[in-house]
Amino acid sequence: MMKKVLVSDTLSVEGIEIFKNTPGIEVDVMTNLTPDELKGVIKDYDGLAIRSATKVTREIIDCAEKLTVIGRAGIGLDNVDIGAASKRGIVVMNTPGGNTITTGEHAIAMMLSLARKIPQATASMKAGKWEKNKFMGNEYFNKILGIIGIGRVGTIVADRALGLKMNVIAYDPFISPSAAEKMGITLVALDDLLKKSDFITVHTPSTKDTKGLINAAAFAKMKKGVFIINCARGGIVVEKDLYDALVSGKVAGAALDVFEEEPTKNKALVALENVICTPHLGASTDEAQINVAIAIAEQIAGFLTKGEIRNAVNFPSVSAELLSVIQPYVNLAEKLGRFEAQIIKGGFKEVIVEYSGEILNYNVAPITISLLKGLLTPILNENVNYINAPVIARDRGIRVVESRSSEVGDYTSMISLTVKTSEEKSCTAGTIFGRQEPRIVRINKFTVEVIPEGHMLVVSNYDKPGVIGNIGNTLGANKVNIARLHLSREAVDKQALVVLTTDTMVSEDVLNKLQSLPNIISVTQLEM
Repeated sequence: MMKKVLVSDTLSVEGIEIFKNTPGIEVDVMTNLTPDELKGVIKDYDGLAIRSATKVTREIIDCAEKLTVIGRAGIGLDNVDIGAASKRGIVVMNTPGGNTITTGEHAIAMMLSLARKIPQATASMKAGKWEKNKFMGNEYFNKILGIIGIGRVGTIVADRALGLKMNVIAYDPFISPSAAEKMGITLVALDDLLKKSDFITVHTPSTKDTKGLINAAAFAKMKKGVFIINCARGGIVVEKDLYDALVSGKVAGAALDVFEEEPTKNKALVALENVICTPHLGASTDEAQINVAIAIAEQIAGFLTKGEIRNAVNFPSVSAELLSVIQPYVNLAEKLGRFEAQIIKGGFKEVIVEYSGEILNYNVAPITISLLKGLLTPILNENVNYINAPVIARDRGIRVVESRSSEVGDYTSMISLTVKTSEEKSCTAGTIFGRQEPRIVRINKFTVEVIPEGHMLVVSNYDKPGVIGNIGNTLGANKVNIARLHLSREAVDKQALVVLTTDTMVSEDVLNKLQSLPNIISVTQLEM
């Protein structure tokens, strides 16, 4: 079946060609659509490729009946409602590496232009003037560059700045001092960076923690005559406070590629003589646009045709190669979750997943998500999938705990699931037989070897003679054929567990008859 992709923003021809040359993919290019026009056509598409112009709002997503993947050719996803997409089970991808060099180089170019007043001098000469004394600049040699955020772009900036013989310090709570030291960078606290730096450049994403990070209080801690560069995201530097610091002379100059509102309406800030600016050009080179177009086309095509997930912001990345290895465990986990959901009573409070054995050599995050999908599907009417299962669990207040055990028991790998509800606790464990066959090997205190598929009955009973015969006779008398039967006994409590697979569903009447048999504690029917 053909998968349809809509490209709604200008994308390099190299990316379009990838869609056209991928078997099973049909691509349409429709740029400059209004929101209403996009709402009208999006229902027909499985994939959506965008840059920054298209705003994928909740209203757009609500109209996207078939959409399973949104791909942004670039890093920023400010124009996508990721929460709404996740709840609908839509994978949201970006291309974090495609324009890293370009953006880092732009920040360096802005810093150099700012310090040497190149744009202002150019404008003066174009106006017919020769104002040599007016545009006295500043050297970079031996100056302190403070980088806020040592991610992909920040690392590029640091590398180039070290080449300029600058002293580079950085603030980033998510990088270790040893890793920074290997790059030739000194990690410092944010306050120390603000106080010591001659140049400060921002390279963090826009989050609740970074929004307004460079504000009046931050400017007050800086050296007089500091230079500010922001090629990351608008809103990290508070424009009003920056304006005041520039006018007062606290900040000698600012180089801005991003703004709180784009296109910016802050004409007063842009008009200052000590401000240089570009209209969000950080990623705007021919090389970068080709790179991100190719990357996002390959990612979307790979997802739609092979199920591989790369650079998703709402799901762990899973390559086709990794997926082929862990797929049996993904299937097993979903079956464990589905099994537990049907045998336990009460509202879910906590889910504990323990992995042991060889499976720990791989990324188990997709397996945990598959387990949540299996757990939530039987109890919810809404569609539950691999993308929205963690969102649903979080919204319902279900605590999910993932643990690892170095102990290797009877199986090369095992997944153990413990579910706590408002009423009880239940434990199930499973493994893979051969290379593909899922088996449930423990149900609470009982050791079993159950194939989790089809119509199943789980019967708890007292370990007394005649129970199995009564179950068989009752099912036979009601024309229910037993496909498989597994019995496990527990000597201490003298209880037993019978797990049957039947050819057909068992009616409510027959379930009641089984429940009324002697020595039967409980009978639960499951659909696997």
